[in-house]
Amino acid sequence: PMPFRGFFPSEITVLGESIAYGVVRVKQQLVPPSIGEIKTPPFLSHPRTCGMMGMPFSWGQPRGGTDQGPEMMRQRGLPDYITKLEWRLEEYGDLKFEEPRRDDPYLEGFRLKNSYAVGKACEKLALKSYEVASKGQFSLVIGGDHSIALGSIAGLLRARPDMAVVWVDAHADINTPECSPSGNLHGMPIAFLMGLTKSIPPGFEWLEDYPKLSPENLAYIGLRDVDPGERDLIKKLGIQAYSMYEVDRYGIGSVMEHCLAHLSPDNSKPLHLSYDIDAVDPAVAPATGTMVRGGFTLREAHYIAERVAETGMLGSMDIVEVNPMLTDSAGAEKT
Repeated sequence: PMPFRGFFPSEITVLGESIAYGVVRVKQQLVPPSIGEIKTPPFLSHPRTCGMMGMPFSWGQPRGGTDQGPEMMRQRGLPDYITKLEWRLEEYGDLKFEEPRRDDPYLEGFRLKNSYAVGKACEKLALKSYEVASKGQFSLVIGGDHSIALGSIAGLLRARPDMAVVWVDAHADINTPECSPSGNLHGMPIAFLMGLTKSIPPGFEWLEDYPKLSPENLAYIGLRDVDPGERDLIKKLGIQAYSMYEVDRYGIGSVMEHCLAHLSPDNSKPLHLSYDIDAVDPAVAPATGTMVRGGFTLREAHYIAERVAETGMLGSMDIVEVNPMLTDSAGAEKT
């Protein structure tokens, strides 16, 4: 049976604002463990600083709109939430990158969409996330589709080679060019990070100079839409994976304890949280392009981030696949 750990803080900090839904105003609350009880990771500098960079990128998947995610999150108060949690904020703005062109080089024999543009954009992000982590800052990347995690995590692994990754997603994103049914790069970042691809597409050559992510340093939470080739790779590599079945059976609390104990039994590794909004049920977060019913409730979604932060080893995070164009203003606000 999975271990259970009770946590009853003596003090609860509530941060929130009222958001209108029709004629009713609902208190939108962020309820973390007591701020004073969360230790700052020992590998971060003092005073603790969050380095935030936007990645308005949508070329890893077929729908426009994820490029508007960073601006929407800023407008909805993300910077204020960070400073209310008693962190300094260094805003690096949005990274710039080239859009796909008709004459971009490509990997012959494979239907990889916009691969050169994705590879070069992720190279820029890898350099920036490495720079931020090398300053001893918390690296926060707001996207953008999930292909950008390739750049974010690659750069962080160069700065923190023993880092472990909690991948919160309805999808496994471990397709290779050889087994991908769609050719969309937002479904392949884990495969590239682990060096599972047999061929390197043009634009991805820079990955040869970066550390690889080890299977034992990855855990999935929230899976419920996994392609056959991905399922085979997860089993072959022995990657720890918690589907929504495990969440339903054991509860999110026990799943998180099991996950964290697997990744870092002595709580010594830096942790990275890569959070795809489609892990959350579309009734809660409709502003995304790859919705799958049966996802996390609002509280489960919050608890995952809260519990990882409570370890005192969370040093970086991606927030991805927010697409305000795929819903109305109320749906975007809700997400």
